[in-house]
Amino acid sequence: MLTRLLLRHLRPYRGTFALVVGLQLIQSLATLLLPTLNADLIDHGVLRGDTGYVLTTGVLMIAVTLLQMAAAGAAVLFSAKIAMGIGRDLRATVFRHVQDFSVREMGRFGAASLITRTTNDVQQVQTLALLALTLVVAAPLMAIGGIAMALGQDVPLALLLLVFAPLMGLAVGLIVRRLPPVFRGMQGRVDLINRVLREQITGIRVIRAFVRDRHEQRRFADANDELLAAGLRAGRLQALMMPTVFIVWELATVAIIWVGGHRIDSGSLQPGSLIAFLGYLMQIFMAVMMTLFLAMQLPRAEVSAERLQEVLATEPGLTPPAAPVRHLHGSGRLELRGIDFSYPGAEEPVLRGIDLTARAGRTTAVIGSTGSGKSTLLGLVPRLFDATAGEVRVGGVDVRDLDPALLARTVGFVPQKPYLFSGTVASNLRYGNPGATDDDLWHALETARAADFVRGLDGGLDATVAQGGTNFSGGQRQRLAIARVLAARPDVYLFDDSFSALDNATDAALRRALAAETRDATVVIVAQRVSTIRGADRIVVLDQGQVVGTGTHDTLMRDNPTYREIVLSQLTEEEAA
Repeated sequence: MLTRLLLRHLRPYRGTFALVVGLQLIQSLATLLLPTLNADLIDHGVLRGDTGYVLTTGVLMIAVTLLQMAAAGAAVLFSAKIAMGIGRDLRATVFRHVQDFSVREMGRFGAASLITRTTNDVQQVQTLALLALTLVVAAPLMAIGGIAMALGQDVPLALLLLVFAPLMGLAVGLIVRRLPPVFRGMQGRVDLINRVLREQITGIRVIRAFVRDRHEQRRFADANDELLAAGLRAGRLQALMMPTVFIVWELATVAIIWVGGHRIDSGSLQPGSLIAFLGYLMQIFMAVMMTLFLAMQLPRAEVSAERLQEVLATEPGLTPPAAPVRHLHGSGRLELRGIDFSYPGAEEPVLRGIDLTARAGRTTAVIGSTGSGKSTLLGLVPRLFDATAGEVRVGGVDVRDLDPALLARTVGFVPQKPYLFSGTVASNLRYGNPGATDDDLWHALETARAADFVRGLDGGLDATVAQGGTNFSGGQRQRLAIARVLAARPDVYLFDDSFSALDNATDAALRRALAAETRDATVVIVAQRVSTIRGADRIVVLDQGQVVGTGTHDTLMRDNPTYREIVLSQLTEEEAA
């Protein structure tokens, strides 16, 4: 999984990768040459008192060292560029893929987990990529080359490596095998921390209103302790690696010095060769250490790659059309034909057999009890999710065949919970129409009855908006969200209970202004408050996912018991009349 993911994102950097391999090859060969030069310097220069040979060989060693340093530095630089590029590309790939998710897929993973996967999990893969690129040639070449050069110095001593090298590999392998399950649990705990923290930050007002500070502190502490415990389990296993490698290396060093000393004493080995052999042993040890760092990162990166692949392998529920329709004629007409909708795993459908037509120049209202499917019905039009059965048509074309950009321009949607992005008032209002002028924005604000409070802000249109619009009241956020849709000037306006936070006077004034602004457009309003929809040209009554009545307010009051019950739960007989 991890290898496929890395190779797929390494393709754009093949040229740079080849350069890195070449630089590491130069670095490794230079590193392997140094102990041999050192042995020659000792055996043929120092022991014979040949100062000229010492100086000549010393200068050559300095030149080889400088070459090794330059190649190593350049290799690390280009490796870092490739690894950072892979991380950037992988984040962008995950982000683009998640953008195509419907509400269904978003609910499956959860916002906290998707954030962790796009940040922390990508970071783990990126770190492994950097280590792998740095060691891809150096570690194996130094290990194999070190053994080969050691054999060239003295074969009997080199045979000791056949004992200690497998012993070191076996010890490290036993530890590394136990790491993946630990790191998998650790990444799950990171998800949990993000989820708890996100809920606490978002719901801080509710927490304080119910004085649940201590409860939430304990909840966060429990999640934090679980992450700590998982981290300690991984840390203990990783902590065993270094001592294990050092013990094996020290034993190998002692054995080589002991055997080598006897061979020097018998005259079958030169002192310089023993020093060179110890140098190669150090290089083999360093290669093992580099591989060890890679082995320590590998299990966590493998788990992260699995989590990223799980997201990338999830097919979005909203598939783009193969041959999208890019032009509409009569785009204001909205039709729902035989609509059924069920959530995955649900026993009963949310919507059943819905037939509804909304025409340009008319206002259609949808009302019903809580859970009757009003918001779900509206969400089908901008393709927040697709109908299980039936068709949703805009301008006579199924929305599943429309180009997504055209659908976004044609349908303006104000959700039940308006969301504002961090930035300014102007940047939020231009979200659906980047080319809108300041005059266009002020006109939209006037219509949405938001111009007065925006003028009172420090900066006006350039006033700061916090993430989620938390520096505004609920009613102000709703009016800004309505103004954002008005600035886009769509052909179909969908208002999903978008007036619930407004007082009656503001609600009435806003609806009057909207009527004038949207007189040539199709308007569909979902509302709980009867006063918001009683003047609509047509009212649709939903009950348990089915249409149980359509007509004007007066007609439904006379003929529809469900609508009458809803109205009388809010108004008196006299007010309803």
